Amino acid sequence: MKTLNLGILAHVDAGKTSLTERLLHAAGVIDEVGSVDDGSTQTDSLSLERQRGITIKSAVVSFVIDGDVTVNLIDTPGHPDFIAEVERVLSVLDGAVLVISAVEGVQAQTRVLMRTLQRLRIPTLLFVNKIDRRGAHDGRVLRMIGEKLTPAAVPMGSVRELGTGDAGFTAHGRADEAFTARLAELLAENDDALLAAYVEDEASITYDRLRDELGKQSRRGLLHPVFFGSAITGAGVESLTAGVRELLPSADHAEEKPDEPVSGTVFKVERAAGGQKIAYVRMFSGTARVRDRLPFGDGGRDGDADAGSHADAGDREGAREGKITGISVFELGSAVQRESVVAGQIGKLRGLDGIRIGDAIGATPKGSVEVHHFAPPTLETVVTPVRAADKGALHVALTQLAEQDPLIDLRQDELRAEIHVSLYGEVQKEVIQSTLADEFGLDVTFRESTTICIERLNAPGEAAEIMNKEPNPFLATVGLRIEPAPPGSGVEYGLDVELGSMPYAFMRAVEETVRATLHQGIHGWQIPDCRVTMTHSGYAPRQSHAHAVFDKSMSSTGADFRQLTPLVVMAALKQAGTTVHEPLHHFRLEIPAETYGAVLPVLSHLRAVPRTSATHGEAYVLEGEIPAARIHGLEQQLPTLTSGEGVLECAFARYQPVSGAIPGRPRTDHDPLNRKEYLLRVVRRVTGA
Repeated sequence: MKTLNLGILAHVDAGKTSLTERLLHAAGVIDEVGSVDDGSTQTDSLSLERQRGITIKSAVVSFVIDGDVTVNLIDTPGHPDFIAEVERVLSVLDGAVLVISAVEGVQAQTRVLMRTLQRLRIPTLLFVNKIDRRGAHDGRVLRMIGEKLTPAAVPMGSVRELGTGDAGFTAHGRADEAFTARLAELLAENDDALLAAYVEDEASITYDRLRDELGKQSRRGLLHPVFFGSAITGAGVESLTAGVRELLPSADHAEEKPDEPVSGTVFKVERAAGGQKIAYVRMFSGTARVRDRLPFGDGGRDGDADAGSHADAGDREGAREGKITGISVFELGSAVQRESVVAGQIGKLRGLDGIRIGDAIGATPKGSVEVHHFAPPTLETVVTPVRAADKGALHVALTQLAEQDPLIDLRQDELRAEIHVSLYGEVQKEVIQSTLADEFGLDVTFRESTTICIERLNAPGEAAEIMNKEPNPFLATVGLRIEPAPPGSGVEYGLDVELGSMPYAFMRAVEETVRATLHQGIHGWQIPDCRVTMTHSGYAPRQSHAHAVFDKSMSSTGADFRQLTPLVVMAALKQAGTTVHEPLHHFRLEIPAETYGAVLPVLSHLRAVPRTSATHGEAYVLEGEIPAARIHGLEQQLPTLTSGEGVLECAFARYQPVSGAIPGRPRTDHDPLNRKEYLLRVVRRVTGA
């Protein structure tokens, strides 16, 4: 039996979950197709998903094609507020189906998803859904695909009776000369031998050779077959299913080398009714069995000694271990209890209590250094319990939610007794509020969302604190050089001192504290990209009294390095200087042509900069950039300005330096920028005074 781990992705409301239902029905897994509107679908199992009619959490179901290919189908959210769920799924996919509405065409989230799939070289089929809907287009959508997604798209058939309940899809065959000619041209662009044969004698290239090459290039992500259909009526779904089998890569379990060391990735964590953690794991090699003790760790997150290496789990920082008490494997539409899960499969593992999303099970999968494919959240808010007595319970509940969605970036401000969470949008805030009420019995309120900025270095900076030399009160020497790094490169940490110049535990303490301190720069915002080099190191060796009792006052401890390092980091940052950057979003605004004159001044007032404009029938389409902080204001005014006919799509584009007053963020630490106050608080806490 072969296995294909398939992702279904789309802009919200393109029909992604309905397509999942239709595929399960066609495979005989379910007797009736569920309805998103009725809340009866297989994958939208959360009560909140059923109430809202949207996918919030990724879900896995399984079906078999032609008796020899097991498809683990992962339904992902389409709403941009839940892009983090899509992020986690990407690392476990063998292939994807990107769903596009035949009515709305290519939308903002469609472009974001396609760019990411192409960058990761994930083989992708395109399915143009809703051909039975009034206003559906085939030619226009194909043009949009070619212009906005990829020129390497080939329609696999034609649509009949478009926009009616009888709409259908007819697959192209060897008799379709236009199809074979288009196919030959596209395939020849990636195959020199085929190109030579095509130039020499086009007629010599057989249809069977073209189909064979189509499969090869599609499985490599070089070409993107396009299917048309309707998830509601089932039109075109049979052809899509055949395309999934023929044009996407599936692997035989034997070929996945199940006897090799266990290696897998956790892409989802949920809790059972009793509170036990359940980890969804994509297995890349080996076989995991019930009662096996397995190491698991961070798999390459920030904090690794060498983020470019792929160490075994036992060598990873933060590596933990647990005993598997139960395994379920996805088969025939449900998760079935099994004694083992093998390479290529997706399993639900129980018993690994400390497990987190992104962890590597066993050996770290090759190439698994954590990379974020989408922009981080650009909003944050403070969550406050309605009842003051619920503060402790709220922290526990939000900690559990952060296990399932690490990008909410739970921040505890102990100085102000506040809890901050990061957000992609206001819908996510509503979902968190409903989840806390329904699952934890907690009523909460939120402060108004604010924009999350970042800080970038203006120049290199350097600082050092030498042990036994004023004004350093700690038994530690730390010197650091901090330099700008390209956007998206992350925090790189290196040494200009000998690794053996002091105990490894102290080296680790410095690096971990550097990374933690950089979450709050000079203005309180995170510094996401820089190179940090340790330039000075020193410590006081372990000393004892005459009775051989360890003398803390004469010997360096990890606390010395953890307390001193923030002072060195901030001194280096002050020398370097930082600039606060705010997030910009790309917007696409479709408005009635007669409202253009009223909308343009509002865009200007909100600091939106239109880059292109075009007429689209009786509508006017504007595209450009707008500060993330101003999007909500535009959303509020748009219905009045356009009599409810304006359509706004936004997606993160880039960061730009803030103009005008520099926004600051309240610090949640002991503020190493204020040396006197910092030392009073830290030294008092360390000594217990």
